[in-house]
Amino acid sequence: MADPAECSIKVMCRFRPLNEAEILRGDKFIPKFKGEETVVQGKPYVFDRVFPSNTSQEQVYNACAKQIVKDVLEGYNGTIFAYGQTSSGKTHTMEGKLHDPQLMGIIPRIAHDIFDHIYSMDENLEFHIKVNLSKVPNLKGLFYITPHQILFFVDMNEHSSRSHSIFLINIKQENVETEKKLSGKLYLVDLAGSEKVSKTGAEGSVLDEAKNINKSLSALGNVISALAEGTKTHVPYRDSKMTRILQDSLGGNCRTTIVICCSPSIFNEAETKSTLMFGQRAKTIKNTVSVNLELTAEEWKKKYEKEKEKNKTLKNVIQHLEMELNRWRNGEAVPEDEQISAKDQKNLEPCDNTPIIDNIAPVVASITTEEKRKYDEEITSLYRQLDDKDDEINQQSQLAEKLKQQMLDQDELLASTRRDYEKIQEELTRLQIENEAAKEEVKEVLQALEELAVNYDQKSQEVEDKLRANEQLADELAQKTSALTTTQRELGQLQELSNHQKKRATEILNLLLKDLGEIGGIIGTNDVKTVMIEEEFTMARLYISKMKSEVKSLVNRSKQLESAQIDSNRKMNASERELAACQLLISQHEAKIKSLTDYMQNMEHKRRQLEESQDSLNEELAKLRAQEKMHEVSFKDKEKEHLTLLQDAEEMKKTLEQQMESHREAHQKQLSRLRDEIEEKQKTIDEIRDMNQKLQLEQEKLSLDYDRLKAEDQEREKKLEKELQTLHNLRRLFVQDLTTRVKKSVELDSDDGGGSAAQKQKISFLENNLEQLTKVHKQNFFPGKNPNLARDLGFCRTTYTY
Repeated sequence: MADPAECSIKVMCRFRPLNEAEILRGDKFIPKFKGEETVVQGKPYVFDRVFPSNTSQEQVYNACAKQIVKDVLEGYNGTIFAYGQTSSGKTHTMEGKLHDPQLMGIIPRIAHDIFDHIYSMDENLEFHIKVNLSKVPNLKGLFYITPHQILFFVDMNEHSSRSHSIFLINIKQENVETEKKLSGKLYLVDLAGSEKVSKTGAEGSVLDEAKNINKSLSALGNVISALAEGTKTHVPYRDSKMTRILQDSLGGNCRTTIVICCSPSIFNEAETKSTLMFGQRAKTIKNTVSVNLELTAEEWKKKYEKEKEKNKTLKNVIQHLEMELNRWRNGEAVPEDEQISAKDQKNLEPCDNTPIIDNIAPVVASITTEEKRKYDEEITSLYRQLDDKDDEINQQSQLAEKLKQQMLDQDELLASTRRDYEKIQEELTRLQIENEAAKEEVKEVLQALEELAVNYDQKSQEVEDKLRANEQLADELAQKTSALTTTQRELGQLQELSNHQKKRATEILNLLLKDLGEIGGIIGTNDVKTVMIEEEFTMARLYISKMKSEVKSLVNRSKQLESAQIDSNRKMNASERELAACQLLISQHEAKIKSLTDYMQNMEHKRRQLEESQDSLNEELAKLRAQEKMHEVSFKDKEKEHLTLLQDAEEMKKTLEQQMESHREAHQKQLSRLRDEIEEKQKTIDEIRDMNQKLQLEQEKLSLDYDRLKAEDQEREKKLEKELQTLHNLRRLFVQDLTTRVKKSVELDSDDGGGSAAQKQKISFLENNLEQLTKVHKQNFFPGKNPNLARDLGFCRTTYTY
């Protein structure tokens, strides 16, 4: 243990605000504050700190408890207890509202602060923290708090617990490297309030409890008074269980802080003055504090050897002093250079095993009064030294008892360590079983991944085949498109040729009408020009025969185009069916790829879960390894027979970790490869989608062109119908005119039989030729009566539709 040092008890005074009942009653706020250490309540009271009613919980904690937390972690004992009458704010100061950061009291703040300090300290320190919450009701025994503790309503406090609450935090720390051990206890006490029966209105069992509480608080006051006076040899700690528990906190080995809580109301003036007097008396008490340091066996051995050497030295000094005393008693004067000086005695410290001088020989020779007085003083100093030696012997006996207790603790620790080792072995066995199960699960996942990879390769091959088929269909579609373009171009040429033939037929008809008019005039006026008319008819026959040959060639050409159109239509229908099938396959493959992607994501999620479980197992293995190393370091000399088992366990862990690492790397490689393949297939699917969109755009363009050409054909049909109607009208007029002229010529030339017969033959010949020419014209330019041209138009419509 470290050298003890004195310190005074710190007393903090806190006034609460007026409550609702006091405000309604019209009570005055009587305390007056001077600075941070003085309060005036009729007369000035000085404390270590005075908190007004507007002080926050954090300010109270920083002033009262923050330093004690550091002292407890450094190996000192500490106590904080709140004292005051009922409803003065003790529970609010110590506990407050647990989950409110602003109204949190001293106890929850200390709990947070202890762990904050522990996390900031050296990593080599190992902490053992024990927490105990108990209550002392009726002062007849010590009971742990239960959820069935009943709160009673009294006039002064609606939630009076009628018991003392004790919150004990025991912290033990050990440096793993130096094996240095420190321990500290922190008592956090919420005393029950002192109560006047006339004010609280307590009755029955509550009255009995109030009596016991006041009795315990009176015992606490007696202890405070005895310690404050400092003259009494007996301090009545055993008059109450509460004072017995707080014995170390009051005048013992502890840093103590008392928070006296007071009411500011004039209604409680007497109780407030009594509380302030209690705080002033407690402020004069001094405690002797020291660090609770547990030395190791090696340090105790060194200290024992050191004290042993001191004891030898003191024995020699005592022998010299006895010899010197005997010489003085025998009347012999001892020279100053042979005397042991007081300086030498002062530098020497007392030690154990000092022999006590029981009997001193009587004085043989007569000595003077002055020499006798000198001898008496020396004897008194020697007896004082002997008393000191007795105290040292007592300390050494106490030290021996502590060492014996420490050995017992070491034995218990060894037994607990063995139990912990057995538990660790069981935990290691369990982890090995879990590891085997995890390995089996990993194997199953790997097998599923392999099957998935095989299925994925098959589907990829199918997609590639369909892509090649789609490319072939696209090429065929391009060929059909080019053939359609060629057909459209030929159709345009046919339309131009038809227009040209139409113009030629119109010109021929005009010439024919003109010639017939001239023939009619000639027939009616002059018979001499018959030879010229026959030549002109011959020319007309030649033109008509030429037109017939051209019309036949156009009809043949139209039949060829119709057959080509039928073939193209059939191929386009087949291409459309193949394209629809390809689109259906593409949609199916997209659905399959989506399902495979979801499956891969699920497998990835499972893999991550396995990795997390593996990491947690690795962490547990690391913790177990650290614990095994600690036990190995602590009990290396006593547990050598377990080293081989620990090494085997470590090797097994290393091999397991290596296997898990290799499995993890294989998983990562396989997953990266699958991700790359999925990205490539996704790119291919995107390209197919782009190609399909292009084909759809081309199809829409072709449909638009077909609609435009269809409208143009309809306009041409209407125009042709009008022209044919006009031609039919002209023919009817021509026939009527020709008939009238023939009748006139027959009437005029009835006498000339031979000439009229020849003219009739010519006229019938011209009429036949005219009818044939009209039929040819209708067949070439009227779609409704020309089946070849109708088929050409249907072919064009079908082509534009695709």
